[in-house]
Amino acid sequence: MIFEAAVFEWRGPAPFYFARVTDDVAAEIKEVASIVTYGWGVIPAKVTIGKTTITTSLFPKDGGYLVPLKDAVRKPEKIAVGDQLRITLELAV
Repeated sequence: MIFEAAVFEWRGPAPFYFARVTDDVAAEIKEVASIVTYGWGVIPAKVTIGKTTITTSLFPKDGGYLVPLKDAVRKPEKIAVGDQLRITLELAV
């Protein structure tokens, strides 16, 4: 699955960076969510942005999913808040 999304920051005790999965991709994920989730609706996934691939978990939020953008992808790809990303997503089935 490939989609584009903007980076946003959630400020809690520590800042976290996310990209929201588009509605059409979220609908595809929901079709298999009960099979691939390992609890609380969290979905294991492999994410590629630019030349960097990481293993992560998608977080359910407001009927869709968020891709957490770890330092392991943000730093080498020089990702900042507001950037529009092209994200390749592979569910860990």
